[in-house]
Amino acid sequence: MIFWAVAAILGLIVAAVLTRAMLRPGAAAGRADRAARVYRAQLDEVEADLARGTLTEAEAGALRAEVSRRLLAATDRADAGDAAAPGRMNLVAAALTAAFVLGGGGALYAVLGDAGAPDRPLARRLAEAAQAWAERPGQAEAEAQLAAAGRADPPEADPEQLALIERLQAALADRPTDERGHRLLAASLARLGRFPQAAEAQTRVLEIVGADATAADLVNLAEFRILAAQGYVSPEAEAALVAALDLDPQHPRARYFSGFGALQAGRPDIAYGLWARLLAESAPDAPWVAPIAAQMPEVARAAGQPVPPLPGSTATGPTQDDIAAAQDLSPEDRAQMIRGMVDRLSGRLATEGGPAEDWAQLIRALGVLGERGQANDVYREARTIFASAPRDLALIERAARDAEIVR
Repeated sequence: MIFWAVAAILGLIVAAVLTRAMLRPGAAAGRADRAARVYRAQLDEVEADLARGTLTEAEAGALRAEVSRRLLAATDRADAGDAAAPGRMNLVAAALTAAFVLGGGGALYAVLGDAGAPDRPLARRLAEAAQAWAERPGQAEAEAQLAAAGRADPPEADPEQLALIERLQAALADRPTDERGHRLLAASLARLGRFPQAAEAQTRVLEIVGADATAADLVNLAEFRILAAQGYVSPEAEAALVAALDLDPQHPRARYFSGFGALQAGRPDIAYGLWARLLAESAPDAPWVAPIAAQMPEVARAAGQPVPPLPGSTATGPTQDDIAAAQDLSPEDRAQMIRGMVDRLSGRLATEGGPAEDWAQLIRALGVLGERGQANDVYREARTIFASAPRDLALIERAARDAEIVR
């Protein structure tokens, strides 16, 4: 009730100020009044000059007549301005303005506002966000929710690769402390998109190495957990990231995934700080640059910060000259030319990384060449890299459909 009373008083004050301005006499009337005062002063000067003898009676009479004519005209203009202010149109406009300010403002707040809501200072909002983040679902619950929604099915895999993994798993069952074997198993499962199983294998790696675990080992576990939950940073994944950063505060992938955790926790300011520094320190073709660049404008807006400069990236696809030249080649030569461009692109992505557009281009090109097995490998790797960047992941998925390696 107090809010509405204060709002009504403020609205009335604003309406009164606007109405007073609209009902004030026009500027023309004010100028006419000033002119009339000048002409009266000129008449007094004519009489004074006549008394001093500087003007003859005839000259004074002529000046008196001209100045009087101008004085009468100025007086008429002033009277006309006074009579027209406020006119009917001014009164109507003033009434409409007052109604719009009071009624429109009240109606707009009724739709968008919440008069009964208590104050929510920044400290309270941050505390609420921290509490919600602390009470979020765990890894197992997140994976169970995905499975219940039918979203946990892994991508199709080459039966031969699956058979090799099954043989490796059988061998490791008899060698539970084989560090190298479990590392190979975790990496192989991740390449096939079996991220929950990859996380289990990586957990076993950490159990084997114990205190000798590196930051990269911990980040791999966090990444597999995040990808198993399709981008969700669970408490278990966060714990692995925290442990990795304790070992290496500058680890780039740990900072990259920590930024996603900060966003999900409702702290774009923290995500902005992590990612802005990471971008400034990264090579243009670092694999995390493209997904960060895709989201940084929105993150910067939410954090109230300017978008930081992004490292550039160079496209490696065919130029217009390449396309024109390909039109004049025989089918065999054209295939060889495409093969060369694909090999160059594949080599660069393997050694330096690149944006999602380049990965999508490589997937499509391999599909055109009929090398769907290799296209599938590239697709799985790209899904791993861009799993937390929805826009980039959508590009990868479209390319995979174009290459006919997913439905």
